[in-house]
Amino acid sequence: SGEKAGKTYSLELCGGTHVRATGDIGLIRIVGESAVGAGVRRIEALTGVDARRYLTNQDEKLKALAASLKVQPDDVGNRVETLLDERRRLERELTEARKQLALGGAGSADEAEKIGDINLIAKVLSGVAAKDLKGMADTAKTNRDHTAVAFIAVAEDGKASIVVSLTEDLTQKFSAVDLVRAASEAVGGKGGGGRPDMAQAGGPDGANAEAAINAVRAALAG
Repeated sequence: SGEKAGKTYSLELCGGTHVRATGDIGLIRIVGESAVGAGVRRIEALTGVDARRYLTNQDEKLKALAASLKVQPDDVGNRVETLLDERRRLERELTEARKQLALGGAGSADEAEKIGDINLIAKVLSGVAAKDLKGMADTAKTNRDHTAVAFIAVAEDGKASIVVSLTEDLTQKFSAVDLVRAASEAVGGKGGGGRPDMAQAGGPDGANAEAAINAVRAALAG
């Protein structure tokens, strides 16, 4: 190290092979950096012929990628971003299509069953993510009153996700939390939570999803 005007301007960084001057190193390409302890970083680099070979290989890969994307190497970044945007759009459209296919008309006036004076829209769904159930339940009860919605999504691993949603007028008599807990018990779950008008739960035994729907029916029937 050395000092100039009372300030350190050079620190020893090398923990391995030493050289007489930095010019002896020649071309250098850092290829890795990580933490090895508190306040200690590890830097991995290639030098000389190995560094040139690495950069040449990277250049060839970039050219091959650009050829696959049918753009110039400088435009690869923009092309990839465009493709990612397109993929996100298609994934959203696919998710919506899966929702509609899974519902199969559930939520229409003809699909609601009567339990006394209550309209129940209940369905076991496949190919639907658990995170989408609340939105689907909200859609099903839109512009309705005296309506309960119970949707159960069964995943590939057999686990069940449950959402129960009630129109505001029904919350005077029932709680979605109580209903979803009854459904969860039927599929081997414990508990569940949410609000009086919207609650979620789950359970490991999706094979009993219809029993969970029946549990909601029974609770609404009193």
